[in-house]
Amino acid sequence: MNEKHCVPLTRLVEEFHLNVAFQSTDYESVQLTVEDVSRPGLQLAGYFDHFEPMRLQVLGNVEMSYMDKMTPAEQASIFDRLFSYKIPALLLARGFEPAPICLEMAKKHNITVLCSRQATSNVVSGIIHFLRTALAPKITRHGVLVEVYGEGLLLIGDSGIGKSEAAIELLKRGHRLIADDAVEIRKIGENSLVGAAPALIRNYVELRGIGIINVAKLFGMGAVKAENEINLVVNIVPWKTQEVYDRLGLEEQHMEIMDVKIPMNTIPITPGRNLALILEVAAMNNRQRKMGYNAALEFTEQMNDHFASQTGSNA
Repeated sequence: MNEKHCVPLTRLVEEFHLNVAFQSTDYESVQLTVEDVSRPGLQLAGYFDHFEPMRLQVLGNVEMSYMDKMTPAEQASIFDRLFSYKIPALLLARGFEPAPICLEMAKKHNITVLCSRQATSNVVSGIIHFLRTALAPKITRHGVLVEVYGEGLLLIGDSGIGKSEAAIELLKRGHRLIADDAVEIRKIGENSLVGAAPALIRNYVELRGIGIINVAKLFGMGAVKAENEINLVVNIVPWKTQEVYDRLGLEEQHMEIMDVKIPMNTIPITPGRNLALILEVAAMNNRQRKMGYNAALEFTEQMNDHFASQTGSNA
């Protein structure tokens, strides 16, 4: 199931090195639940229709210069009304300091006031990107996520089929591990999924017969990665003689995760098959397909042309 997430205001303050000009009594418990950030231009003019109080409110150079033209009484009225909506916090960018009347109204309504020295556009875009990632819908799936030639491969299959062993072999070949056993998948766009490891098991791999190993310490920090987009799902299954497998690669398989269709390969394995090598080829082939080249279609067209020419010459 999708999990609903929120971001503590304290985490945002730490992430962007914000200064706290006034700390509300509930500062530690304030949560951000939407990814959008607002610059309350119309609200400073008194227009509060369609106002979104769940958003972090940011004042920059334009808003501050506009307020400088107001009388103290007008400023008090606007801040009184703005803070009455119980916004998560008010952030002043570009090194601006809150006016005494602003702090007075913040104390009255118990709203945190923050300050940043960054340019308004920079801090707004940075916060939106941060919140979009942190608040993205998330699920956890059993599997192994590795980066192979820049492609994120999500290995799925029955427990004990060899996913972790294949990941270790890929690490020896210079590729990187993102997650083993459990993969946290976030939907960060309409057609984009990013996978990461839960914090508790990050950088660890379980190998049956050996136990738990720390990949970062055994292979070096270059062998691990915090997160990666999921570009291909690889379903590893035991080889069954009676099963018919696609030998040309013309069948386009997909797996739908959180309403996003991800290309999928089903790879049957038997003793002696070099799974790591097959996964490398699968990654490169998937990249080629994204770039518009499909070897299976090219081969089929060549075969059709060959038989058509043979039929024509025999006519």
